[in-house]
Amino acid sequence: MDMFNKVTAFLQQTLETSEPSINLLDSFVDHWKAITNYYIETTDESRPVKQTDIPWRLRQMLDILVFEETQQGEETGPCMEYLLQHKLLETLCTLGKAQYPPGMSQQVTSFFSKVLSQIQKPVLHLINVYRPVQKLIHLCGLPDSKTETDESQFLFAVCTRVKKDPYVLNYILEITKDSQKRCSSTSDEALEEGCSGAACPERAPSPPPPSSNTATGIIPVLMHLGKSQKSRVVLRSMESLLLLVSLPQEDTGHLLAEGTPLCHLLAQRLTELYCLIPSSLDPADIHSYSGAQWRCDSTEESQSFPSSENVQRFFSFLDYCNELTKEAPRVLGVKLARAIHLQWLKGVTRPHLLQMSEAGLLVHTALLSCSVRHIHSPALLEELVQFLLGSDTHCEKQQDAHTHVLRYRLIENCNHISDEISITTLRLFEELLQKPSKSILTNLVLRNLEKRNYRLPGSGVVDERHGVESDVLEESEELEEDPFFTDMYEDSGFGSQEPLLSLPSVRERHNPSAHTQLADIVNSFLCLVPQEAKTSHLVQGAGYDTYVHDAHKLLKECIALSRDWNWPDSAKTTETNPATDFYEGHFLQILFDRIARILEQPYELNLQVTSVLSRLAVFPHPHLHEYLLDPYISLSPGARSLFSTLVRVIGELMQRIQHIHNVTDKLMMIRRQLMGLEEETMVDDVTLLKGVIVLEEFCKELAAIAFVKLPIEEQ
Repeated sequence: MDMFNKVTAFLQQTLETSEPSINLLDSFVDHWKAITNYYIETTDESRPVKQTDIPWRLRQMLDILVFEETQQGEETGPCMEYLLQHKLLETLCTLGKAQYPPGMSQQVTSFFSKVLSQIQKPVLHLINVYRPVQKLIHLCGLPDSKTETDESQFLFAVCTRVKKDPYVLNYILEITKDSQKRCSSTSDEALEEGCSGAACPERAPSPPPPSSNTATGIIPVLMHLGKSQKSRVVLRSMESLLLLVSLPQEDTGHLLAEGTPLCHLLAQRLTELYCLIPSSLDPADIHSYSGAQWRCDSTEESQSFPSSENVQRFFSFLDYCNELTKEAPRVLGVKLARAIHLQWLKGVTRPHLLQMSEAGLLVHTALLSCSVRHIHSPALLEELVQFLLGSDTHCEKQQDAHTHVLRYRLIENCNHISDEISITTLRLFEELLQKPSKSILTNLVLRNLEKRNYRLPGSGVVDERHGVESDVLEESEELEEDPFFTDMYEDSGFGSQEPLLSLPSVRERHNPSAHTQLADIVNSFLCLVPQEAKTSHLVQGAGYDTYVHDAHKLLKECIALSRDWNWPDSAKTTETNPATDFYEGHFLQILFDRIARILEQPYELNLQVTSVLSRLAVFPHPHLHEYLLDPYISLSPGARSLFSTLVRVIGELMQRIQHIHNVTDKLMMIRRQLMGLEEETMVDDVTLLKGVIVLEEFCKELAAIAFVKLPIEEQ
């Protein structure tokens, strides 16, 4: 009896373990045969697939495959074996291509997506999986497709699978050695041709002549779907590309860079979107534009102005290219950035920036300024700086031929006859100065200050005032002999107000302390503007403290920005006999020329000029600090500094305000108008009066910058 029970239990256990497997396979095969029988038996070819049982049977087959995998563990189950051996995916792909019954391609695409996303074991390396996947990819992105949503989801499933198993990328891209060489050469040629052939900015460069695999491969298909009118399809396509690009292996990056038209197509798309932005755009709308993130698929909360949708699409795609170049392996990121440089910047933007039309120049300079603000990728930023400024690092000479035409033109535009163009171009440079690129400061300013030949030969090193007072005495004696400075200090009333820091007698500074030097420099700027031209102390909220707070914040930003730039802690020793005369460089020359005309320029332009100079002065480079913030340096013949330029402006100011009746009252009224405390009224000499107010505020700002920087210099 016991033996009989044991045999019964054994048979029952055998049935329980084998029967589900047999039932699953039978059920799977039955569903498949039912699908194939439909094509044999049906006579109504116009009947939509959704009115048949095909969608239900495909869902049942998928459920069986998923359940089987959970039961089988590491081994391949019989249903999956059947699917592979009988090439079910190949057959389904053929049925989808035939669109029979109508709508079949959508069902096939959906089935493929779910198989790739729900089956956990690697399958994409199997020939009977990746070949039908390749064929289905070729069927995606066709003109007037009604299944874009399903196609984008299928491609996302493929890319997710590749992200999980990077070794299958080769199978999906269908790259052979011959096709890789063809694609690389045609892509490079197209980049160069696109650059040279884009003199007409309205026409984007054409794509390279594709080989058979690049025309319908996954990269071109994803780029095509990225132009869809459906935001969900666009987002899915962009996410799919990002999955491929962000594969960390350098060999996959090289494969995508050299074996596919990815870089060319991305740069081409960015260029197309840029060309859709009309030149009639209001520059003020561009300046106030806050940017777009590519993952945002709705523009409901975005800023609205004429052609804002075109601007939104461009900056959204620029943000996407930013992320691609940051996430990609270096070889791919560099090539993509280079393609964007050639097609968008050099091919389209450059002709716009060199055009003679002031309206067009204004809009495209504003667009470039906004683009600079939103570029964060190191590779893309490097190409941008190369495009705008070039790579020269030697000192500029005044008689030099300007080999980098765009750099020269942009700097000249800071001094343009059109105030709007000048302001917009200055904003562009201010945006550049906020980017984490050492090359920008070196190219624009530092290379010309490297030898310190702005100083009088033999005038000593940076800390000379610790041991000697000759330069200080010489400078002070010169100021005392200058009738302007005599009058200024007599009437300044600085003694009647409490100064920020006490100013000791020059004759007593035999061994000046750091505090004394700080007082000297800060008060030199605070005392520049004569008392009768000062009005900030008469209005609440216009004091010096705000500038100190802002300077602290700005200094922290600049220190963080330049932390890894390996700048020296102290200035280098000057040459006794400098070989060349000092030239501050084109950029500083224009800025100093602008400051020299501060009393006759529009208020908004003055604000922008002083904003750029203030940012330059904050950077913690010893030569830059000395040249812009030290009033006591002995300048070499013909050289000028920021302080000496301001001194000349003050001299002009003293002469001009003598002819203005009740100048202090008028300045007070203008200041209150600028602060919004009074309504604007017509006043004579309003440009001059506003210039005086900006000058006073600028001197306070420079004093605040010196105040927050000098303790760091001493440390």
